[in-house]
Amino acid sequence: MQHLDHDRLVFLALGESEADDGESTHLGTCALCRAEVATLRQVAGLGTETQGLADLPDPPEHVWQGIEAQVRAAEAGPLLTETRRHRVPEQADTTTAEQADTTTAEQTFGAAAESTVTRLDPARRSRRGRGWSGWVATAVTAAAAAAVGVVGTVSVLRPDDPTPTPPPVVVASAPLAAYGETPPTATGDARVFRDGQLHLHVANLPSVPGYYEVWLINPTTMEMFSVGTLGGGSDALLPLPPNVDLKSYSVVDVSAEQYDNNTRHSGDSLLRGSLTG
Repeated sequence: MQHLDHDRLVFLALGESEADDGESTHLGTCALCRAEVATLRQVAGLGTETQGLADLPDPPEHVWQGIEAQVRAAEAGPLLTETRRHRVPEQADTTTAEQADTTTAEQTFGAAAESTVTRLDPARRSRRGRGWSGWVATAVTAAAAAAVGVVGTVSVLRPDDPTPTPPPVVVASAPLAAYGETPPTATGDARVFRDGQLHLHVANLPSVPGYYEVWLINPTTMEMFSVGTLGGGSDALLPLPPNVDLKSYSVVDVSAEQYDNNTRHSGDSLLRGSLTG
């Protein structure tokens, strides 16, 4: 039984093309080709699953070293393979043309593989298809290895860090709701960490000509003090005064303030919520 060409299996696994009737029939009867497609799809899937990841640490150096080694091997390996394959006796009448192609490939293979492919005309591409598809498979594997390496660094300890960093401990929290004439779509939440920091997340705040300021209010006496400003983002991490009494100053307030050099509360509260915990 003659198996499907490797470059076709790569394209089928990556979803670059669909199997025709003959290829579908072959895949239905050939366990080896099905297994190769399944393996390539699994590798490609690893890279796809990590596209949405962000703010992760860089992968370990050995991951990049492995990728570089695979790319160097891919640059040299396919060329040697193609030179030998084109010189078999049954293709002796095309040896001259293939040698010319090999010489052209040797002159251009120092550039990036993608650039080399775009320079080849369709005839050359079909004769050198297996070497190019092998590079594609290697590139897919390398990309997946990089993704796995990045994800791995999140859960595996760094050599110079003997203990994992535990998540911050929340000692109090409060949902924040629209206050006064603020549109009801404005929401937020506040969390106080054990290390003495207040984390705020807000959404859909109305635009104001000034800025947003965060306060802690004593609901009994209505005394209050400013914790800090939100800035332009939806999240803020603000330090609290040492030994702050959160049982007394239990109300978190987000106000709209003007650039008027007045340090007092403007009276225009946008969000409020009471800390519990």
